[in-house]
Amino acid sequence: MKISLTSVYVDDQRSALQFYTDVLGFVPRHDIPVGEHSWLTVASPADPDGPELLLEPAEHPAVGPYRAALAEDGIPLAQFEVDDVEAEYARLSERGVVFTQPPTDAGPVVMAVLDDTCGNLIQLVSAKPVTD
Repeated sequence: MKISLTSVYVDDQRSALQFYTDVLGFVPRHDIPVGEHSWLTVASPADPDGPELLLEPAEHPAVGPYRAALAEDGIPLAQFEVDDVEAEYARLSERGVVFTQPPTDAGPVVMAVLDDTCGNLIQLVSAKPVTD
């Protein structure tokens, strides 16, 4: 068993696609019209044939209260691994990305939390080097 697809709810699929590709650096995988929306997925450029992230319309009535509760408590909806959180923080901050939590030492990892402009908090995490 493996994860092939997961999703984040987004307010606007086209804006989300722009943010996730042009700002974060993901690559488009699928853009298939489905009624007024699309089956719109992106993937990591490091693993373009790997797991996909579905940019799913946030129209279900449960999504709004769910995302609002997470945001109010500062809980990220998704987590992405990066090689160096501090470097990504610097790169993305220069691109105008708003972080709700700067790089923070959390024991074996460093993490930061950003606002994806689409209604979600996203956590970036990188493992700290193991020292003996």
